[in-house]
Amino acid sequence: MDDVSFKAFEYAFKRRDYLGNYFENGNCAISNNIAENAIRPFTVGRKNWLFSDTPKGAKASADVYSIVETAKANGLDVFKYFELLLTVLPTMAFLTNPDILEELLPWNESVKKICKAI
Repeated sequence: MDDVSFKAFEYAFKRRDYLGNYFENGNCAISNNIAENAIRPFTVGRKNWLFSDTPKGAKASADVYSIVETAKANGLDVFKYFELLLTVLPTMAFLTNPDILEELLPWNESVKKICKAI
């Protein structure tokens, strides 16, 4: 066994408990390429985002980017999804009953019907 093969085997063996998850649950992705590709436009452009010059601004940007990418990952039209959120959220009593936010999550079937991407 050459040195590269040995290192690969040693790496996998040390992480066998974690790697076993892929055999137990077929839904686990073996790589994080989807997540990395989703955030790449934001990481490439981060120097251009000088408006995030405060922690609050950076958190707000991260929240918006997270909503956008989650909507895309669930096959939603992002504009329609934001339109739905900005129309419905002000009428909801989610501060006193946060469980009702489940109705607006991008994987909710009713949301998918309303905001499905073309």
